[in-house]
Amino acid sequence: MTEMNFWFRKDDLVTLVSLGLLVEVVDVFSVSGFSCILSQFLLVDLVEHCADIYLSKKHCAEICDAVAVAGLLNATLVIPIFHLNSVWRDSSKFGDIFDEEDFFIYALRNHVNVVRELPEDTLQRFDNNISKIVNLRVKGWSSPTYYLQKVLPKLLQMGAVRIAPFSNRLAQEVPSNVQWLRCLANYEALRFSGPIRKLAENMVDRMVKNSSQSGGKYVSVHLRFEEDMVAFSCCEYDGGEEEKHEMDIARERSWRGKFRRRGRVIRPGANRVDGKCPLTPLEVGMMLRGMGFDNNTSVYVAAGKIYKAEKYMAPLKQMFPRLETKDTLATPEELAPFKGHSSRLAALDYTVCLHSEVFVTTQGGNFPHFLMGHRHYFYGGHSKTIKPDKRKLALLFDSPYIRWEDFSRQMQDMLRHSDHKGNELKKPSGSLYTFPMPDCMCKQAEDRNENSNTTRLV
Repeated sequence: MTEMNFWFRKDDLVTLVSLGLLVEVVDVFSVSGFSCILSQFLLVDLVEHCADIYLSKKHCAEICDAVAVAGLLNATLVIPIFHLNSVWRDSSKFGDIFDEEDFFIYALRNHVNVVRELPEDTLQRFDNNISKIVNLRVKGWSSPTYYLQKVLPKLLQMGAVRIAPFSNRLAQEVPSNVQWLRCLANYEALRFSGPIRKLAENMVDRMVKNSSQSGGKYVSVHLRFEEDMVAFSCCEYDGGEEEKHEMDIARERSWRGKFRRRGRVIRPGANRVDGKCPLTPLEVGMMLRGMGFDNNTSVYVAAGKIYKAEKYMAPLKQMFPRLETKDTLATPEELAPFKGHSSRLAALDYTVCLHSEVFVTTQGGNFPHFLMGHRHYFYGGHSKTIKPDKRKLALLFDSPYIRWEDFSRQMQDMLRHSDHKGNELKKPSGSLYTFPMPDCMCKQAEDRNENSNTTRLV
């Protein structure tokens, strides 16, 4: 950000709180043919962690959108503050997950200025109490025009406003210069912290070594069969009354009455036919074997704590003896600093999946959506992703008389379709975090042609 320090009036300092970041808004006034920049501070408070086992990628979208808004307003961004979630109890701070000092601030230096904390004199204006700042409600998916016409004037008029929550508060379709700030933040500036990168790189090396029979190539699977996921899906498996009782307890523990509201009807059968049920480890194994992956294939499973793992993981391990998880690939001593911090554990899974030859997503969510986009960007559009048709799978799995040859043929068709879909361009309503082409990758190619210096995420 270019600054022209002709004068500075302390009374013009304004603070805006939204997402968990602090922003220094810059207002440009024309004086006798010159531009004079008056700095105002914008404080933003990050919303609580979402109920997703892979929290760090949810933060990415909010952080990247904040970077884009800061750039739009010609503002200075303050490192976000993460608040503790009552479900996941992950106390990780920004610097525990991402590389803030040596990378994030430096990578954005020519586009958005970033600082670590709110200046003390500004904080004192509000008696060191952020809650005294007025909360300004910004509509979901607001356009850049909205921010310039509605947010900035109120910011200048009121002296201090808050924008909370900030999740999904910037439109998907924005001008290319604003969109590129999202790309820059997500694919270049946000890098995992040093301890995460060090262990993750060792895990990738071990996975490649264990995959020597296939030239160091391996398949990664994002398996969403944790207890909370099974409970939230309201699907039924083969656990009978015991499973139903456990799921009722899990739903009440995490969502307190949400599934007992008047008029709420749980239809497990309809959910399955509609493709909304998490695939079991057995179903994932059958799908991969049907697609042609044999028992010599090295498989990495990215997951939280699998529901009744001993029971449900056994058939998958039998079909793929070369199966690894973070718990088998890293030692207990190596994982000890990350235990109890789901965001940091997710970052380990994310990195190992990023470097796999094939990535298999089974349920959706922030983790696979970001990973698909990142792999597409990382490999120049040549990444392989399997995104199965779960409605079709439900019909095939529930067909008692289907022959293996017919099932395998259907899986081969699904695999070919996934390869084709992997080269999709972003639609106007789509997310560049999942589809970085053309918004991010065309700009990446331009920068490469201009021999500009670029940094690499992970």
